[in-house]
Amino acid sequence: MKANKKIKMLSISCLSFALAAFALTSCGGQQQQNQQAAVPSLEVITVKTSDSELNHNYPATIKGKTDIDIRPQVTGFITKVHVDEGQRVHKGQVLFTIDQVQFQAAVDNAQAAVNSARTAVSTAELTEANKRKLLDKNIISEYEWQMAANQLAQAKSQLAQAQAALTQARKNLAYTSVTAPSDGVIGTIPNREGSLASPSSVQPLTTVSDNSQVYAYFSLNEKDILDLTDNGTTSLNQAIGQMPEVGLVLANGSTYPLKGKVATMSGVIDNATGSSTVRALFDNPSGMLHSGNTGQITFPVTSHDAIIIPQKATFEIQDLKYVYTLNDSNMTVATPIQVLPVSDGKNYVVTSGLKPGDRVVTEGIGISVRGDMPVTPVDPAAKEAAAAQPAVAQ
Repeated sequence: MKANKKIKMLSISCLSFALAAFALTSCGGQQQQNQQAAVPSLEVITVKTSDSELNHNYPATIKGKTDIDIRPQVTGFITKVHVDEGQRVHKGQVLFTIDQVQFQAAVDNAQAAVNSARTAVSTAELTEANKRKLLDKNIISEYEWQMAANQLAQAKSQLAQAQAALTQARKNLAYTSVTAPSDGVIGTIPNREGSLASPSSVQPLTTVSDNSQVYAYFSLNEKDILDLTDNGTTSLNQAIGQMPEVGLVLANGSTYPLKGKVATMSGVIDNATGSSTVRALFDNPSGMLHSGNTGQITFPVTSHDAIIIPQKATFEIQDLKYVYTLNDSNMTVATPIQVLPVSDGKNYVVTSGLKPGDRVVTEGIGISVRGDMPVTPVDPAAKEAAAAQPAVAQ
C-alpha cells in the first residue's frame, strides 16, 4: 500500500510539473507574439538631396498701368453720357458733354470784344499816323503826337486782352466735351445726364484704366530685402534685375497664364509695417485683369542639393520643429531640425538637423509615434504598390 501511495504521489507531482512547464512555455510564446504585434509598421523615407523650387506667396493688389480720374474743367450740367461702364475707349474719344449754351455765349461775347478792340486799334493807328505827319511839319507839338501814340498802345493792349479772353472762352467751350486722356477701360459712372459736374466735386465723373498692362503691388519685409541683396553686398537695382519671373494666383485660386517681372521697389521701408512696396508688371492682352483685383504673387525660391521632407513628418515643441528618425535598432529618436521659411504647403526644405541617408518616420506623427519606440519600417512606394496590386489583379 505504501509503495502504491508513493507511486501515485510521484505521478501527481510529475503531472503538475508538466502542466506548469506547459503553462510557462505557452505564456512565453504568447508574450513574444504580443511583443511582435506591438511593433507597428510605419512608412519611413530615406533622406536624400535634390534640387527644389518652392514658391513664397505675397498678397497683392492689382492696378492698371494708368488709372486716371476723369474730372470736368468747367462747371455745368451733364447733357450727354457717351460711354458705359466697362467700355473700352481710345485716347481723345468723347466721354461726357456738359451744357454748352453759356460757354458758347461767352465765346460770342469774347469774339465781339475782340472785333471792337480791333476797330479801336485801327482808329488809333490812323490818329497816330496823322499826328506824326503834323508833328513832322511842326504843326503840332510833340506832346499831342505822344498822346495819340499812347492811345494806340492802349488800344493794342485792350485788343490783346480781348484776344486772351476769347482764347479762354474757346478753351472753356472745348472743356464741355470731356475726352479720354488715354486708351483704357471705363470704370464706374456715378453721375448721369442732368447731374451737375464741377471741378471741385470730390467724386470724379469716372476713371479710365489703361489695363493693357497691369501692376501687382506687394510688400517685402526687411529680412526679405536683406536676403535679396545678400546683406547689402548687391545693390537694390542689381537685385531687382536678377529677380526671376513671378507668377500671379488669382482670387479664385487659378493661376494667371502669363508671368510678370518685378519692375520697381520702394527705397524706403515703412516704419509702421516694416516692409517696402514692390511693383511687378504683367501683360494683360485679353483684359482679364482689372484695377482693384486681388491675388497673390508667387515668388520662386530655388534650392540646390536640398533635403526635402513632407510636412506631415514634422511636429513642434515650443516653436521648434522635430522629426522622428530611426537608429540602427529601428528605434525612434526625436531629432530637431531647421527649415526654410518658404514652403509649398506640403514639403519643407531642411537646412540643418538631417543628412543624406537618415531615415525619417512619415506616418502616425502626433498620433501614435513617440520617442524610443520600436518601428518596423515600410517603404511608402512599396506600400502603395502593394495596395494597388489587388486592384490590378481584379
